Amino acid sequence: MNDTIAAISTPYGRGGVAVIRISGADAVSVAGRVFRPASGKALGDYPANSAVHGSILKAGRIIDDGICTLFRAPRSYTGEDVAELSCHGGILLTERVLESVFEAGARMAEPGEFTRRAFTAGKLSLSQVEAVGMLIDAQNDEQLSLAAAQERGVFRKKADELYGKLKNIVTSVYAGIDFPDEDLATLTGGELVRAVSELRDELSALKSSYDAVRAFTEGIDTVIAGKPNTGKSSLLNRLVGRDRAIVTGIAGTTRDTLEESVRLGRVMLRLVDTAGIRETGDEVERLGVERSLEALKRAGLILAVFDGSEEPDDGDRALLSRLSDLPGVKIAVMNKSDLGGQARAPEGFEHTVRLSAKTGEGVGELKELIEELFAGEKLDYDSQAVVMSARQNASVTRALGFVTTALEALKAGATDDTAGLELEEALSELSELDGRRVSEEIVDGIFHRFCVGK
Repeated sequence: MNDTIAAISTPYGRGGVAVIRISGADAVSVAGRVFRPASGKALGDYPANSAVHGSILKAGRIIDDGICTLFRAPRSYTGEDVAELSCHGGILLTERVLESVFEAGARMAEPGEFTRRAFTAGKLSLSQVEAVGMLIDAQNDEQLSLAAAQERGVFRKKADELYGKLKNIVTSVYAGIDFPDEDLATLTGGELVRAVSELRDELSALKSSYDAVRAFTEGIDTVIAGKPNTGKSSLLNRLVGRDRAIVTGIAGTTRDTLEESVRLGRVMLRLVDTAGIRETGDEVERLGVERSLEALKRAGLILAVFDGSEEPDDGDRALLSRLSDLPGVKIAVMNKSDLGGQARAPEGFEHTVRLSAKTGEGVGELKELIEELFAGEKLDYDSQAVVMSARQNASVTRALGFVTTALEALKAGATDDTAGLELEEALSELSELDGRRVSEEIVDGIFHRFCVGK
């Protein structure tokens, strides 16, 4: 963390401009060895937030004309001194400028190291770091709006608020336990129950926001399931928009799971086309069926495909029995409407769509239904804190569980110390939520996904 680091912060390739970012205690002096201001002044004599025109040097020879922008600690992205060299965006030229910076005393930045230094310096919370990553990777307007709001600290503010409320509750509980004769507890009796109940409701509302946003932030694990030859692979191809899976009239063509991501409006689906589920003596097909069943257990959405030109048979009923206890949202897809069949949909499905994967008829209705189910709720990203990652959701879920257990204990007449133990665990979870107390492994995992230069 004491090293001065550097990396190319713009995408690799030819372009109008490339930016080499330098950060660390010696950032300005390192930049001064490779950049000569046109004014003749030393680069270090310029104040913070200056954009200086001059020449970029390598081994004392001018290789480009550019701009050096200076930021001084602590008012910079990383909280350290930062210098950014803007040169023409040629591939070889950019590499030579970076080499010159290394020769001047900087080392290569690791992936996400600039942002990690911002986190370490307290410039960004862990949720803001995750928002930065989402901004870079955003593939739709909803992701951009959500990431921009969370990067501004909307979630951080809510996490701080919840942590403060729970900390006051825990403090009151233990003040009453440790000093029963001093009347130090700020919450007693019904007040404590109400405070814990309100906190539970806030955590519950925060947790529910994850379901509303994960459809376009992480995508929904979606399994296309059915007995052989119902048109599962044809549906996959229709949703993807190309021939991703082999389609034939021979039952059992698909013998393994095929995976593909596809965007339906605001919703991202991580599609899995599975082997037809049936009893089989073919060893390869049997292994494919086993993988299909495992994929179904993980699915958030199950598209159960039936041959709509035929009435349900034993194979369809066997599939229904396997699906009955699975938690994912289930849609009965009555395929082959182009054949004119109007077979009744199997019982047990809240949603049914009739379509033809072959012609595309009815596929639009399926897409609209999926978008309504998973992205129907409109959120105010500018002011509403939402859970936007699986890591955040896990912390909120665990905290909610502990708070709920504490509330039930209080309502059942248990002693305050029993509830206090559960509330302490919840406080620990909330401290991990936005980085007050978080393991190095989690932090490493988050920054590992960042590119070099960010």
